[in-house]
Amino acid sequence: MKTPLAAWHQIVRDGNGAGIAALLADDVVFHSPVVHTPQVGKRITTHYLMAAVHVFFNPSFHYVREVVGERDAVLEFETTVDGIVVNGVDMVSWNDDGLITSFKVMVRPLKAIQVIHEKMAAMLQAAR
Repeated sequence: MKTPLAAWHQIVRDGNGAGIAALLADDVVFHSPVVHTPQVGKRITTHYLMAAVHVFFNPSFHYVREVVGERDAVLEFETTVDGIVVNGVDMVSWNDDGLITSFKVMVRPLKAIQVIHEKMAAMLQAAR
């Protein structure tokens, strides 16, 4: 069974979200650290992840740990956004076809959530 992790890491390294949609199942569910309800579907998840590429993936972004299972992974990351150190995890699940079915982002501390909320809202608004 193939996993989408290598392709995801390439997107992170390149800082280019062009390949995101190809990694997602049509019914993928995205859980944002700043939006209460899960976002369902490839289109909306692509928008969120494309915005995240612009907000999170700067030269300071790096994964510090990975725990990988047969069809899921937890990827702990660190980055700095507007002088705030952001620590978080990407929790990713995929199906037998290697398509992501669930992508959950959790972020800490509170200041990081606040700056991420501000930046993500601006990116998503601009995309509309």
